[in-house]
Amino acid sequence: MTPWPCLKAYTGEHLAKIALPVGGIGTGTVSFCGFGAWRHWEVVNRPAKGFTPVGQGRAAPFFAVHARRAGQAPVTRLLEGPLPFAEWEGAEGAPAPNAGLPRFARATFRTAYPLGELALADPAVPVRATVQAFNPLIPGDSDRSGLPVALVRVALHNPSRSRVQAAVAAALPNFIGEDGFTLALDEFRGRLNPTGAKAGVNTWCESPGLRGVALASEGVAADAETWGTLALATTARRGVTHRTTWADHGWSDALLEFWDDFAADGRLEPCTDKVDSPTAALAVEIDLSPGSTRTVEFVLAWHFPNRLAWGREPGKVPATVGNYYTTQFTDAWAAAAHAAQHWRTLERDTVAFARTLVENDLPAVVREAALFNLSTLRSQTCFRTADGRFFGWEGCFDRAGSCHGSCTHVWNYEHATAHLFPDLARAMREVEFSRHAMRDDGFMTFRVQLPLRDDLPKGLAAADGQMGCLLKLHREWRLSGDTAWLRTLWPRAKQALAFAWLPGGWDADQDGVMEGCQHNTMDVEYFGPNPQMATWYLGALRAAEDMARALGDDAFAEKCRGLFMRGRAWVDANLFNGDYYEHHVRPVKSWDEVRPGLTSGFGAKDPSNPDFQLAAGCLIDQLAGQVNAHLEGLDDLLDGKNERAALRAVLRHNRLRGFGAHFNHMRSYVLGDETAVLMASYPRGRRPARPFPYYTEVMTGFEYCLALSLIQAGATRDALAVVSDIRARYDGRKRNPFDEAECGHHYARAMASWGLVPALSGFHYSALDGTLRFAKPRRAVIWPWAAGGAWGTVRITPGRTSRIALTVTHGRLALRRIVMGESGQITLPRRKTLAAGRAHAFTLRAST
Repeated sequence: MTPWPCLKAYTGEHLAKIALPVGGIGTGTVSFCGFGAWRHWEVVNRPAKGFTPVGQGRAAPFFAVHARRAGQAPVTRLLEGPLPFAEWEGAEGAPAPNAGLPRFARATFRTAYPLGELALADPAVPVRATVQAFNPLIPGDSDRSGLPVALVRVALHNPSRSRVQAAVAAALPNFIGEDGFTLALDEFRGRLNPTGAKAGVNTWCESPGLRGVALASEGVAADAETWGTLALATTARRGVTHRTTWADHGWSDALLEFWDDFAADGRLEPCTDKVDSPTAALAVEIDLSPGSTRTVEFVLAWHFPNRLAWGREPGKVPATVGNYYTTQFTDAWAAAAHAAQHWRTLERDTVAFARTLVENDLPAVVREAALFNLSTLRSQTCFRTADGRFFGWEGCFDRAGSCHGSCTHVWNYEHATAHLFPDLARAMREVEFSRHAMRDDGFMTFRVQLPLRDDLPKGLAAADGQMGCLLKLHREWRLSGDTAWLRTLWPRAKQALAFAWLPGGWDADQDGVMEGCQHNTMDVEYFGPNPQMATWYLGALRAAEDMARALGDDAFAEKCRGLFMRGRAWVDANLFNGDYYEHHVRPVKSWDEVRPGLTSGFGAKDPSNPDFQLAAGCLIDQLAGQVNAHLEGLDDLLDGKNERAALRAVLRHNRLRGFGAHFNHMRSYVLGDETAVLMASYPRGRRPARPFPYYTEVMTGFEYCLALSLIQAGATRDALAVVSDIRARYDGRKRNPFDEAECGHHYARAMASWGLVPALSGFHYSALDGTLRFAKPRRAVIWPWAAGGAWGTVRITPGRTSRIALTVTHGRLALRRIVMGESGQITLPRRKTLAAGRAHAFTLRAST
């Protein structure tokens, strides 16, 4: 068993909240908990927090071990550590399923996402156990990163001088038909329980290299959202016993009978009882000589093809949009067989990626924030429809997606998808700049509808969302180098920018400043010029200028340049108050002055005296567009001195140590003695009676945006303090390290954390001219990098003659020039494509 890299280890009370999502992009996940339980079965086309299927004997899915040392009585345990104290009390004792089963005394959870490893020990158990679980995560390969499986390896070590006979069991209820959403009332207990599973059929199957149980249903309609298949299998060739069902006993005696059977000798005797929701089980026997370690591998797989469209209307049956992953496999067994066949290469490449994020010189807290938040890409926040297109909710509520439509103003902030899975990012841009999301006048709905349609409904345009899409289009063009692709989208991109200049629009007077009614990511409309929209708009103007020049559209480029220069000067002269940038509220006399499609109904009721304004507030992300512009190499949008002052002001006024005395009438993501940065403060007074609704809150995606701004401004120490504050709150004891919430779990904006990686290393790659840039470090470093579907590490040894070893671990990187800070560059005689699998050495002499 090859050791896995470990970024962080958790023990004791810090195991309680850990729930590592195991599943592929667009497939849904099941969570591997810090103490070993398997919960949150979110594989049936919707979020399902708290849903753990319970089968015969009221048993939830589990893994267990049986071990007998020569001359001693056998011991049987769940492959789990102690149940967290918070789960000990309920109306009928501990409410968690499997709570009363024997378990190990000590547990340590080690992880470097997507790898989760649970080490278990108990003086009464003759073996030490390690449970490893993962789903392949291989940037640049969205198909191999989109498999509907959990790959589980159990390693048993015999530390004694005596032989140990052992076995590992796995159990999975056939819950097909249940998704945790449809509930039935238990009148006796007065509670709602999941329902829907019926006529389950479990069948023994064998394929080359795989044996196990295929789970299906003959009672759930084939067009139901909850219809599909499951599989529980092992790669073991010998010593495998199984059950397709458990005994049909009353009370919880089916579990009693199963446990007695397995605990007797580590084998499972056949059972043929017929029940509605049968539980499948496997057991694999192994012999452990003194001092030896042996492993058993299991595959959990699922296949639920009938994903329904979002934006469901009451009384209407939503259309089925399907799942891409189910077009790749006929059923769950086929997916399991594929994963088993390719396990070694899938694991090798996944471990290689995790290792690049673990074994480098970036601060540990940055590696943690960047890597752990990638779990959002695999949660029910994200999915791929049957045609392969990629979409995202903003986040996930417990039983439903949160805020549909690949919301442009939320997804503006995340930097992971484009750098790691560029095909998925380009698919999002292709939808945004199409008839599915835009009208011919340039109006872009900030929430796309499904199924996709050309006759765009009324909708709503978001100022920051629409401008951010232009910056993202520039990014996808830069990272791909595909100018032909950009050319196909350019007419729509021009329309999207020019929409701001229409009468009643955001910048109707075309002075480079948004004064109009601006719906934005605060879910309200700002009236009048403000820094948040200003930086998104100025960034869009610069990006559009850059793209226009590349396409020979010089007239449009000059218009964008002129607007940018005028807008930039005005914002610095008028919105900067000597401390930070503020909002000048400019009401309008009536809604007739506002272009249709720019108001949501959630904002001000009276445009002549609008509520929900930022006004004189010091906003956490007042330089949001600047972050994306810097990552695009588009330089300062505003005066750099003023920007740095504004960032210092945000830290001074908004960073709060201890929230015990803080008033917050909205959602509480920070409590007690925690430290965080508030969305806004009013250090100069003049707070509106009703500011924008979230001003008293804290949200990690905005904090990461601030941290990125600080790094780009040279305030790295302050940035790391902000990131450390966040990750201290998601410590496994108070919150799940793999679930940074905002409006829902696994919130997309938190993937802004990936931007910390290129920001700290100075990494910037343009496939347009093959230029690769890094900052010049003060000492020898190793940094990770990822772009255009390729990724790896760079080792830089600085000096008058700097040595650079660029390793391409995956993919191919077209390179012509390497630039390191301001110290110098090297230009190759011609563009060279660097292939994966080796380090490429370069020598760079300092400029004189």
